[in-house]
Amino acid sequence: MANSYYTNTTYPLSRALNLLALAGICGILLFAFIWQFAFNDLPCPLCLLQRVAFVMIGIGLLLNLRFGPSAMHYGMIILSALGGAFAAGRQVLLHIGAGDPGYGPPFMGLHFYTWALIFFIAFLGWTAIMLIVDRRCSDQPNAQQVSRIARSIMWVFVILVAGNMVSTLLECGFGACPDDPVSYLWLQ
Repeated sequence: MANSYYTNTTYPLSRALNLLALAGICGILLFAFIWQFAFNDLPCPLCLLQRVAFVMIGIGLLLNLRFGPSAMHYGMIILSALGGAFAAGRQVLLHIGAGDPGYGPPFMGLHFYTWALIFFIAFLGWTAIMLIVDRRCSDQPNAQQVSRIARSIMWVFVILVAGNMVSTLLECGFGACPDDPVSYLWLQ
């Protein structure tokens, strides 16, 4: 009886917050993607790892929207945010020395890897709050109806992931990415 309560319950607050978070991930990926092309600022390998972590967070959010909130999905978000924070923190520490200009131009006074670290830490806190809000969530498969807005944001996310994959393939090919990329390997 308790199981049917959990699987038949819709989580309107959870769905709205997960949708807003997925829209935020789309905004982060879109901004990085636009910056990459508008300013010819190619992402380094650590930057690409941070993008992968944002994509994995987005997949966890997408799963919550599609199948309902799940501790497993939130666990995926936590692990992805920890991995991203590790990569971003490593990059911050690489460029923390006096006189080091950092990698790439700063945005609003901070480099993108510093912004990424802030966002990863924010997602860790957000996920902790969501685990409290969704304390009654179940790990039962439960396909959910999604609104047009949610479906649109989900598709924007999928298109951004595909675009980032193509961009990375053009930049690095099938080998290791250069430490300080200056051009696209496959567009020379």
